[in-house]
Amino acid sequence: MSENKLVLVVDDDPDLVEAVSMKLEAKSYKVEKAYDGVEAMEKIGAEKPALVILDVMMPRKNGWEVCEEIKTDDGLKDIVVVLLTAVADSVKTTSYTHHDGKTTLADDYVPKPIDLDALMEIVEDHCG
Repeated sequence: MSENKLVLVVDDDPDLVEAVSMKLEAKSYKVEKAYDGVEAMEKIGAEKPALVILDVMMPRKNGWEVCEEIKTDDGLKDIVVVLLTAVADSVKTTSYTHHDGKTTLADDYVPKPIDLDALMEIVEDHCG
């Protein structure tokens, strides 16, 4: 089971953060929340979560940058990173590409709109 492992949920959409957090808490995970990449890095440094659920398109620092910082830091690189992104649907209108999501250092990748049950399976696979 989850053994009260800490999961950090990072997204600039408070409703999504709440929905994911409630689902994780129902499965006995401890949850921290952040709403942009700078706040996420502060919490990651302080809390050292087992897993980070990380939105890509956020203000101040995007998910690609946060993921790269985690995965290139010897003290943080073992943290599991799951990227969430809707960019597959808007590749023509953003500087992000679906290809980026597949080549990042992230451990897993979930498209938006998020299937919460599928996301929970990914969390369980990495933390269970």
